[in-house]
Amino acid sequence: MDGMPLILSINAGSSSVKVSTYSASSSTSSPNQLAEAEISGLTAPPARLKYSSGATSIKGQEIQDINSQEDAFQYILDHLTKDESLSDLSTRDQFTHACHRVVHGGDYPGAHIIDDDTYHHLEDLTELAPLHNASALTIVKACMKLLPKAKNIAYFDSSFHASMPDAVKTYPIDPQVAQKNKLRKYGFHGISYAFITRSVAEYLKKDTSETSIIALHLGSGASACAIRDGRSLDNSMGLTPLAGLPGATRSGDVDPSLIFHFTHDAGQPAPASSQKMHISQAEDILNKKSGWKALTGTTDFGHISTSAEPQCRLAFDIFVDRICSFVGSYYVELEGRVDALVFAGGIGEKADLLRKRVVQRCQCLGFEIDEQKNGQPMKAVIQDVGRESARHRTLVCQTDEQFEMARQCATNAKSS
Repeated sequence: MDGMPLILSINAGSSSVKVSTYSASSSTSSPNQLAEAEISGLTAPPARLKYSSGATSIKGQEIQDINSQEDAFQYILDHLTKDESLSDLSTRDQFTHACHRVVHGGDYPGAHIIDDDTYHHLEDLTELAPLHNASALTIVKACMKLLPKAKNIAYFDSSFHASMPDAVKTYPIDPQVAQKNKLRKYGFHGISYAFITRSVAEYLKKDTSETSIIALHLGSGASACAIRDGRSLDNSMGLTPLAGLPGATRSGDVDPSLIFHFTHDAGQPAPASSQKMHISQAEDILNKKSGWKALTGTTDFGHISTSAEPQCRLAFDIFVDRICSFVGSYYVELEGRVDALVFAGGIGEKADLLRKRVVQRCQCLGFEIDEQKNGQPMKAVIQDVGRESARHRTLVCQTDEQFEMARQCATNAKSS
């Protein structure tokens, strides 16, 4: 493995840190995954480790003295270098690249090497997304200290949507205020949409630049994306990931004046606010105390989709309704030139009943579900669940943001 890039793909959330390790070869275009580790429960101890590497598999192991994201990241690094099955990895200095998923990249049109200037600029962007960028920056800082020889690269969820036209990304507000405060639609889940677009193009045996799809990244955070000729045309998320579809704890689109009727303290600092993170009551309520958890008391969409409880049925129906609204809108934006409707994300991949209901509602557009294929477990990155006689394809994609970052990193490393 000497001379071969060793890549860490890092996805840091507020309550978890996930790290995948890849080796990259000059002879192949795809990096090879060596190990995957995740520590969860950082905000609700005890922390738990999930780890896989070759024949080694650990699930839900309780670990002590993990009190922060930096603690979790350092524990994962130690675990990787001590794993005897990774025979060619013995020290941290062997890691050549650290890829960081950063949700909000502002006007960055693509991945960016993180130096001191970039880091401080990303700190400034945290004001736009205080609930999303802070976790990533904590790990970036830890990498600079713990992996001084590795090149840190930020991959932004917003960059994929840099191609959105002005009429899509501009809000009808005072242009001077909007420009000064960088108030516009950015769009998110872009790393996932890049993976989905490329994978669907390969499956359909088309060039990415000739592939047009309506993609749905459905998880605890959910969004929809119109992709024309391999480039983002529109995304349901906006200035922040709050806009668009409802999620586990997010409201999605609501009348902007609702929050002022909900609480008179909408603009006041929330309990989670700090010197480094300025979070208003409104942001806290709509991001963390809404969504299907507010409606049902649970974030478990598997339970919601199978429950006969009225509030669960309502939450399920709301989700279907909002998804179909975006599918219909994006079908028109794409002028009917749609190769496939693609479901992805944890819910998109697993919730066959949700897929069935959405596709049935969208049958007038030329999508049809094959119930037998729709009920089968995923066996490949892309699986067709639509009827062969349908005008448009209906696909499911096992999206992989960790891999997509490593793939882009390996490609750039070979060309440099």
